[in-house]
Amino acid sequence: MRFVKSIVAAVAAGGLVLAATSGAWAQKKYDTGATDTEIKIGNIIPYSGPASAYGSVGKAMAGYFKKINDEGGINGRKINFISYDDAYSPPKAVEQTRKLVEGDEVLLLFGALGTPSNTAIQKYMNAKKVPQLFLATGATKWNDPKHFPWTMGWLPSYQSEARIYAKYILKEKPDAKIAVFYQNDDFGKDYVKGLQDGLGTKKSMIIAEESYELSEPTVDSHIVKLKSLNPDVLLVFTTPKFGAQTIKKVGELNWKPTIIMTNVSASTATVMKPAGFENAQGVISAAYAKDTSDPQWNDDPGMKDYKAFLAKYVPEVNVADSSAVTGYNMAQTMAAVLKQCGDDLTRANVMKQAASIKGLQQGGLLPGVLIKTSATDFSPIEQLRLMRFKGERWELFGDVIDGETGGDHRH
Repeated sequence: MRFVKSIVAAVAAGGLVLAATSGAWAQKKYDTGATDTEIKIGNIIPYSGPASAYGSVGKAMAGYFKKINDEGGINGRKINFISYDDAYSPPKAVEQTRKLVEGDEVLLLFGALGTPSNTAIQKYMNAKKVPQLFLATGATKWNDPKHFPWTMGWLPSYQSEARIYAKYILKEKPDAKIAVFYQNDDFGKDYVKGLQDGLGTKKSMIIAEESYELSEPTVDSHIVKLKSLNPDVLLVFTTPKFGAQTIKKVGELNWKPTIIMTNVSASTATVMKPAGFENAQGVISAAYAKDTSDPQWNDDPGMKDYKAFLAKYVPEVNVADSSAVTGYNMAQTMAAVLKQCGDDLTRANVMKQAASIKGLQQGGLLPGVLIKTSATDFSPIEQLRLMRFKGERWELFGDVIDGETGGDHRH
């Protein structure tokens, strides 16, 4: 009899266990950095140093998460956004990232800026299995889910952007002599590789490749040297400070090549204005986001939302600073993914949701530019349009171009 009773008790207990586990599926799941009330997000941005023009990226992100918190948070949880200065220095990036992961115990790292900094922390983040999500860098290597399943970029890849420039040159200036001026690191070299790939058999059009170091106070001597070679096209693969110096020096030398400039240095406020609008006329670049100083978006709902956001949450940032738009757009993508996570705020689920964005339209992006990812494609934005600087602003021209395949997406 006692034997039967114990079996009945065991079965009853087993039933309870089953009931408890089936209930657990509906329960909330958390990793370090997430609770019923909060999601901790870490970030590093160069608020100081040679790339401090990008500080407004971090300010806009912080402002956007404050806006979300004011509106009740994401699925009822407030975002605790912790952003540190790494001065665009890889050793400092490592130190600040360890502090975020091991000290602050964030759920994930979001929007870390710069190729050198993200390169320095990539292996660490993947070893720790902490998401290194939506990086503010377009290095091609962030799209490598096989080897780095915890790392995902956000900006269009520098190589695909440079391929678009190559396509433009081959079509519009097939006999041009090309000079390339680039930052001597992974960032600059990615652009050079994309250009060479894009030119293909016409690589011999490149007559000079000149690089500069981030530590140089001025690039003037390089520009004087390049002018002496008399190229028709000057490709400027730089970060903002050096982009502004280049355009200014070319103007001072009264040199008139066709200048093509990186998207990351196309800010009207932090590059074109300091370089002198008179020197910036005709410069070509590419865009995937709307430009706040372009009157064609004056009545655009997405741009109205952005301007209202900036006025309320980040009033100290210049409305013409494209870096702030970048921070805002990136934070919107991050918020959409966290919303998609529901109550499963594990690091694995955050990456799973980030890798299943089906074609997100955001108000700050150009029409036709969609955010799309999959388990095998960690490159959210692959479309750009060319633009030319005229007067005091950029003017778009041509169709939306897909830089990955080189195919045109007409809209």
